[in-house]
Amino acid sequence: MTRGLFLIIFVITLIVTPSNINKKYDYFERTQKESALFSYCQKISTITYNNFFGKKFLQSNIFENNHIVAYYGHPKSKIMGIVGRYPITELAPMLLQTANSYDKINGNKGVIPAIYLIYGTCQPGGEINRINKQLLQSYIDFTLLNGMLLYLDHQIGKYTLAEAIRELLPYLRYPNVHLAFDPEWHTTKPMREIGSVTAQDINSAQIIMRDYMIKNNIPGVRQLVFHQFKPKMVIGRDRVIAMTYPVMLIHTTSGWGPPENKMSTHEMNSLAVNMPNKGFKLWFFYSNQKGVHFDNPLMTPEQVLNLKPEPKLIIYQ
Repeated sequence: MTRGLFLIIFVITLIVTPSNINKKYDYFERTQKESALFSYCQKISTITYNNFFGKKFLQSNIFENNHIVAYYGHPKSKIMGIVGRYPITELAPMLLQTANSYDKINGNKGVIPAIYLIYGTCQPGGEINRINKQLLQSYIDFTLLNGMLLYLDHQIGKYTLAEAIRELLPYLRYPNVHLAFDPEWHTTKPMREIGSVTAQDINSAQIIMRDYMIKNNIPGVRQLVFHQFKPKMVIGRDRVIAMTYPVMLIHTTSGWGPPENKMSTHEMNSLAVNMPNKGFKLWFFYSNQKGVHFDNPLMTPEQVLNLKPEPKLIIYQ
């Protein structure tokens, strides 16, 4: 049997078998073992995603009915986050377990799992080291077939935010992909200074993303996420406009440390009422090695959901 025919039969079996809808994560191992099958056929992956997980993931009211719980990092770096510490077959069940801990306490809302990938890593001089395209494609395919969202984060470096966002736009052809940027790394001196963006940068990035989606008939609403832990990271923050449909801006509290520090940062970010959709980032313990950050202690899901405003996107690094 050819690989293409095998894949078609596999997908048709999934689509026409209702019992599989409640077992959508049962084939993590199979997906990984057959990754060569899934990496070359975007159309079938997209059909599978849409039939199983529906366009509800693309609706503007996604956060009225769900929280999103994401694991963050770069597949090739253990220091940069949990994504780099485990192969995807081990990472996925861990992510589902974390998502389930929120699902148990968030009432009638559901929880959508996600992988948050660092697409472009800032290097000395502000150069950007981009993720290997084949490696990125494997994560796109895996998340597509397993009902997960995928965020692509650009650290900007020496480039403009507009240039960084334009580089990511083609990946919006995948129905589960959302975009992100990190003002901290908009600098030519990474690890020596904290970068920044302006309100105009953020507003323009949303317009660029919106215009691309309209021109290319990209369906649904897509998120544009950014992090903040210092006031200087967003210049003129009160002038950010977060109503650029079909782009949904997500303002995420970052910063590591004890719960009281993180809560204080979130309180500072809560003052930006012009950006109502909030996220929150946490750090797993990995190492006491100098330069490796972690939260001590790690906040519980109950503590996270008790934050005001309640985070809609919850990211674990």
